Amino acid sequence: MTAQNLPASKKILIVLHRDISTPGRVGRLLSQRGYELEIRRTPLGESLPPTLAPYAGAIVFGGPMSANDNDEWMRHETEWIGVALREQAPFLGICLGAQLLVRHLGGKVTANKDGYVEIGYWPIKPTAAGRALFNWPGSVYHWHSEGFECVSGMEQLAVGTHFENQAVRYGTSAYGVQFHPEISYQMMRRWATMGAHKLHWLGAQSRENQLQDGKTHDRNGLVWLNCFLDHWLASDQRLISAPHVHEDIDRKSLIELV
Repeated sequence: MTAQNLPASKKILIVLHRDISTPGRVGRLLSQRGYELEIRRTPLGESLPPTLAPYAGAIVFGGPMSANDNDEWMRHETEWIGVALREQAPFLGICLGAQLLVRHLGGKVTANKDGYVEIGYWPIKPTAAGRALFNWPGSVYHWHSEGFECVSGMEQLAVGTHFENQAVRYGTSAYGVQFHPEISYQMMRRWATMGAHKLHWLGAQSRENQLQDGKTHDRNGLVWLNCFLDHWLASDQRLISAPHVHEDIDRKSLIELV
């Protein structure tokens, strides 16, 4: 399908990795913009489409597995990311999804050399390229023990301390973030409770600290995500002219998503 006759789809492909996972705040913001979410769970045997022509974009979320695992579904999913890149459709990888993007491009995903993980709210700093796109929150929510390298052709947008690459862009339509913008304050409370057995790891914040930091940083993360999604949706290179960018969601709607 050529750019001349490609329809402006209102459907987003959502790739999840557990039966209990949801697209969280990302999904709610997209639904509020009028997008239909089509969910595929690849570890459960659900297939991925051979083309993204029917979709406005694709988002690959995180999961407890490692991007270095050799499961058949993970090998297939990593290879499948090439569909989005070749078709220049908007692609977003979150945590594991960003790591799989890097693996597809030949890069490495490794643990921190000093044994640190990032669990809880950790600071990030935008690069000059990142600042040129939008304002960034000072701290964002993490839950990972591995990070990814920045491969050739990939642009750093934000960096961190223990894991340098926090947000990247490849081309004009593919993005990866090491943190979890989909996590609301309520979801964070559930993660910090269900994953309490991991909070003794080096770099993991206590549940109490996460609850306190969430009150400070959650709102700024939501504002950033709202801005980012508009930018991401408008990055579709398959369309001759940029699609309509949704007007900022009003303050009442944002409050309802907190």
